[in-house]
Amino acid sequence: MPWILLTLLLFGDAVEMFALNHSKKQVGVGLKENCTGCLICSEENGCSTCQPRLFLHIRRDGIRQYGKCVHDCPHGYFGVRGHEINRCKKCGSTCESCFSQDFCIRCKKRFFLHKGKCAPTCPAGTIAHQNTWECQEECEFGPWSIWSPCSQDGKTCGSAWGLETRVREVSRGSREEGTTACQALSESRNCPIRRHCPGEKKLTRKRGRKERRHRKERKIEHSQ
Repeated sequence: MPWILLTLLLFGDAVEMFALNHSKKQVGVGLKENCTGCLICSEENGCSTCQPRLFLHIRRDGIRQYGKCVHDCPHGYFGVRGHEINRCKKCGSTCESCFSQDFCIRCKKRFFLHKGKCAPTCPAGTIAHQNTWECQEECEFGPWSIWSPCSQDGKTCGSAWGLETRVREVSRGSREEGTTACQALSESRNCPIRRHCPGEKKLTRKRGRKERRHRKERKIEHSQ
């Protein structure tokens, strides 16, 4: 009699162990895709510890949170490496994508980006670009240069009207800050060219002597 009871007890334990192992296998198959890269994973909360170099991203849905191990943090999050675990942290409330908690790369709608910060308006000394939604430093210019020599078609001599030009370069500070949209200013005005070209005086003298000779010859013809 005792041996019959012992046999029944052993058989009951074996059935219970088989059912438990079968249940664990089923759970393992269902979690295989969601636990990729995990060291510790559960059905209810997903990953809680990731393999080295991976980031733990916690997705919250109401009061429930679910963990997933990723190589790169999703849009709107940035990665922070720690001694025990690497985590994905959310960017600031006005930031769409960021490099860190204090440095934004792109702002949300209706916010302007300036030096890693997002603001509803650009600070003083900057101008807003509606296409990129970024604040850019205002251009600073140096003094006007002297007027260039008066010229026409590349010539600086003759007896015609030409143009002279002066420029106003971007200051050194604006160039060092990378204000690429700033371009040098220039303006031009009409000017008389009063300098004879080389050889022009001799040509004028010859032409004058020839005209005087023709006039003299005509006078002689009329007197005859």
